Parts: sequence; C-alpha cells; structure tokens
Amino acid sequence: MSFMVLLTVFLRMTTTAEMAAAFGANDRQQQQQITVHSLTLAVTIGVLLTALSPWLISLSLSVINAESRLSELTATYMHIRLLALPATLINLVVLGILLARQQARLAMLMVISINAINVVANLVLIVGFKLNVVGAAWASVIAEVSTALVGLWLLRSLLPALRNWRIEPLSMKRFMAMNSDVMLRSLLLQLCLAMMTIYATRFGTDVVAANAVLMQFLLLISLGLDGIAYAIEALVGAARGQRNTNLIRFWLRHGLRWSLLFALVYSAVFWLFGDGIIRLLTNIPAVISEAQQYLPWLWLMPLVAHWSYFFDGVYIGLGQTKAMRNTMAISALGVFLPSWYAAQHWLTNDNANHGLWLALLLFMAARGLSQALWLRYKIIQ
Repeated sequence: MSFMVLLTVFLRMTTTAEMAAAFGANDRQQQQQITVHSLTLAVTIGVLLTALSPWLISLSLSVINAESRLSELTATYMHIRLLALPATLINLVVLGILLARQQARLAMLMVISINAINVVANLVLIVGFKLNVVGAAWASVIAEVSTALVGLWLLRSLLPALRNWRIEPLSMKRFMAMNSDVMLRSLLLQLCLAMMTIYATRFGTDVVAANAVLMQFLLLISLGLDGIAYAIEALVGAARGQRNTNLIRFWLRHGLRWSLLFALVYSAVFWLFGDGIIRLLTNIPAVISEAQQYLPWLWLMPLVAHWSYFFDGVYIGLGQTKAMRNTMAISALGVFLPSWYAAQHWLTNDNANHGLWLALLLFMAARGLSQALWLRYKIIQ
C-alpha cells in the first residue's frame, strides 16, 4: 500500500505545479479546470487499481512469501484497505491544491485529521470491538474516505456544477504527460532507496536491520526539507503564473538559505545525538553496533541531500517535470548504479555496505548537481 501511494504521489506534485501557476495568474477558470482534471485522474487510477486488487494482492503475497496464516491476514487486510484507494488519491489532489493556493494550514489540518481519525477508529474497532486486522483495515478506510469528503468540501468553490464538468483533451493530455514524467522519476528514486535494504540482505540480517534503522534518518530529513520544498513549489509556481522572473529568483535565493540552514541543523543533530536516535529505534545490541559503523554517512547526508529536496520544489513550481525525470535518470542510472556496482567489486565483504552508503551519497550529490546545472543552463538563463 505504501509503495503504491508513493508511486502515485505524482498526483500531488503535478497538481501543485499547475494550480500554483493558475493561482499566481489569478485565473479562476483554469483553477477549476485543473481541479476537474486532477480529481478525474485520481478517481480513475484509484478505481482501476481497486479493480486489479486480486492481482495486486497475489503479487504482494508472492513478494513477502509468508506463512499461510500471515498470508491470509494480509489478503484480508488488503481486500478491505484497497477500497479506500480512490479516496487516498483524492486526498493527494486536495493536498496539492491547498499547497498551491498557499493554504498550508488547511493542508496541515487535513493531514492531522486523517491520522487522528485513524487512531480513534483503531481504538474503537481493534480495542473495543476486537476486530484486529479487519478493524485496522476498516479504520484506514474510514479515515481516508471521511478526510476525502472534507477535502472535497474545502474545494467546493473550485468544483463546477456537474453539467459543466468537462475534460479538455489537449490540456488533459499535457497533464497526463507531466504525471508520467514524475511517476518515472519517483519509481527510479524508490528503487535506489529500496536497494539500501534489498541488496543489504547479502551482508546478513544485522546489516539489513542497521540500514533500515539508518534509513529512518532520511525520513527525519525529509520531514523538514520537504516542508521547504512544498513552500517553494507554491511560491515559485505563483511567480511563474505572474511571469515574474525576478520574483522566481528571489524565492530561489530565499528558499536555498532556509534549506541550507535546515541541513546544517540536521547534520549537527545527527553528529551529536545520532547514537541516541539509533537506540530509540532499536534495542538489539548487534543492530546498534552495526548502525554505529555507518552513522558517519548520515552526518554528511543532510549537507549533500538538501540540494535535491530544494530543487525538486523548484522544478515542480516551474512545471519542469521532464527535467525532473531526466536529471533523476542521470543520477540513478549514470551515478548510483555504477557506484554501487564498482563498490561491491572493489571493497571487501566487511566494507561492502560502506560502498552501498557511498553510492547513495553520490546519488544525492548527482541529483543536486544535475538539477542545478539543468536549471542554470536550460531553464533560467
């Protein structure tokens, strides 16, 4: 479920890109058209994936290769949980629109509400009614659907009457092309990140667990840097809609300062308190020992990775989805894979996982550098 949602996050990103420009241009009709296109695409993809649920569930079970009882519980959960997928994608669209229209507080409240409803529903259905896995699945469905309904109510001023609900073929074709660009970019990103745990299985269970723990540091980084990226998406997008290049440059400078500041803080926190964070995430001595060996890579990661987070926001704001796809392909296929391959052949088994972390660091550096050069020489002269 998480992997599917991560792959479909392109709906949030492309919606923000298009809506921010229309918002900056104060084009009400275009904002309505973007809302129609985004919601139509979200519901279509959601219904299609839900219809394919038997195949998706079978694929999931073949991947985890679990015992029969766990497989049965997994299938039960997925059958119910997939019912909410259209609502999940609607929520992504609503978040994209709210961020683009610089209504970040409403977006924050929406995210808080979906989690709060989920917690309460879990307590009622699992603890109260003893429904266990079935209760957990239905709690997620209730949270997603109820939040989607609230989200649609928040967008009521942008929703045309049903008789005026029309698709503009050329505009929709362009919008779908943008979505395919971002989906390919997201797929390459997720495959590179997945390598940190998938390939580490060759080094033993302790290394796999240590990498999984340290990957949570990247999640902590994204919690701060994504916030800056979301703000940049909206502000640069609005400036694009106003055709104000000077304002775009202003937000680039201003946003980069904040991004660098956050990166310095993260790096300092990981250097000073990284060991304590590891111990909060696991109490297994062997895993703690392994994670400590690779912790220095996380001291460097925020300083290197913040560029790519920042430029992702810039590229979304500028609507440059093809450039996002191309720079990701260069970084993943031209840097990460060769670095990983070379490291695994040049380093001994004791240092092979260091090679994996080196490949990830070089991948992040390549993303930031390629995006900066592409922006400098191909987009903003």
